Amino acid sequence: MKALILSGGKGTRLRPLTYTGAKQLVPVANKPILWYGIEEIVDAGITDIGIIISPETGEEVKSLTGNGDRFGASITYILQEEPAGLAHAVKIAQEFLQEAPFIMYLGDNIIEGGLGEFLNNFNQKHLDALIFLRRVSNPSAFGVADVDPDGRVLQLVEKPQDPPSNLALVGVYYFSQTIHEAIASIQPSTRGELEITDAIQYLINKGKRVEARELTGWWLDTGKKDDLLEANRIILDTKLTPATQGEIDDSSQIIGRVEIGSGTRVINSSIRGPAIIGKNCYLENCFIGPYTSIADGVTLIEADLEHSVVLQQATIDGIHQRIVDSVIGRKAHLCVAPRRPKALRFMIGDDSKIELA
Repeated sequence: MKALILSGGKGTRLRPLTYTGAKQLVPVANKPILWYGIEEIVDAGITDIGIIISPETGEEVKSLTGNGDRFGASITYILQEEPAGLAHAVKIAQEFLQEAPFIMYLGDNIIEGGLGEFLNNFNQKHLDALIFLRRVSNPSAFGVADVDPDGRVLQLVEKPQDPPSNLALVGVYYFSQTIHEAIASIQPSTRGELEITDAIQYLINKGKRVEARELTGWWLDTGKKDDLLEANRIILDTKLTPATQGEIDDSSQIIGRVEIGSGTRVINSSIRGPAIIGKNCYLENCFIGPYTSIADGVTLIEADLEHSVVLQQATIDGIHQRIVDSVIGRKAHLCVAPRRPKALRFMIGDDSKIELA
């Protein structure tokens, strides 16, 4: 069994952050989104992993993620010259995949466990495809499945106006080698892409064994700012291990589950968890509220944050209004002039500088 993780695409829904980096490397609780998927796959016992990368961000993905040693895996990088669809990604990875069954995992998704259980089910029933589904309130925004009571998939429809169910396709799939024949037999959609839903529908039409399982845990698609913040909240709620390695002065207060990295100094500040502070940060006269992640090398002076994500080496200085529901890019610099607004909410890209007047 192999794995194929998709880490290409342009990440347009997370701009401006993704003008300068891969969306799959945006951190959730100070860990790149992509790494959660790799860890879940390795936990399921799959260690031979191919990662689809794009020309724009591929080198960054390779540099940060490496050859897989840190995960106990072997990683092969596969360049997709243009984002021509999920099925196209499988097609260009065929040399890596060979005849092996595989899991396909979208690199900007995070799910709550279960991969090993579903893998056993896929193998024991000798399925051609096993897809993951989750009930959603807005099925027209997703690929939707029509499933019989025994879990057999009858039909897949991409973003239907009249959905046959409220079961949306999650970005995780198990496939046998028969998917390659299916992909070779389909044509590009009206979007000009080879759609994985069309390939799966081809298998269904040919009478192949295609089944679905519904996820009961959480599923996080981190493609938008609010989704990213929700993923950060859930990960901090469920996976944060409190630890303090930095220097906390006597006038500071740490309340609840908080992780603070080595080399970080906290002066006259209050941190209320769940929250995570990276390495080599400097915090002075700050309040850091719940569900906040602060990456390495960040400087915060007289700042008040809650339910926000601050990326590496950003600076926030002298903003006395509370910053909430915000994502602050790498090396961004926020400062404030004497006349200040009453409420602040940001989505700020890397290397920005903003002064509020």
